[in-house]
Amino acid sequence: MSKPAELGSLKVGHNIVIDGEPCRIVELEKSKPGKHGAAKVRLVAIGIFDNVKRTMVGPADSKVEVPIIEKKNGQIVSVGDTVSVMDNETYEIIEMPLPQDEKLREKLEPGATVEYWKIMGRYMIVNVKSA
Repeated sequence: MSKPAELGSLKVGHNIVIDGEPCRIVELEKSKPGKHGAAKVRLVAIGIFDNVKRTMVGPADSKVEVPIIEKKNGQIVSVGDTVSVMDNETYEIIEMPLPQDEKLREKLEPGATVEYWKIMGRYMIVNVKSA
């Protein structure tokens, strides 16, 4: 899920959807409106799931999509090629890919409580709270 926002209202650290991929903005440059046009925004963003750098240029008043991030907690049921996490509220079991971060991977064990994000129908583990 995503919501519309104006390109000129975004800041570094905000999220944006570029080419259907949710990304976090790491660089942002705004130019002033000139004699013949509107202010332009140039931004560089890195994909949340794939860590690919993407750039975008557009008028400051253009509409862009901003992903809605649902932050939830769950308990790890099993760890293998994927991680099975049971949501603490709905008790549904969700299959998630192993995190990219090696330190986070080492903490994954059945019974541990994790914080995970749901972004545009995809899941990722961001933090291990306790074992």
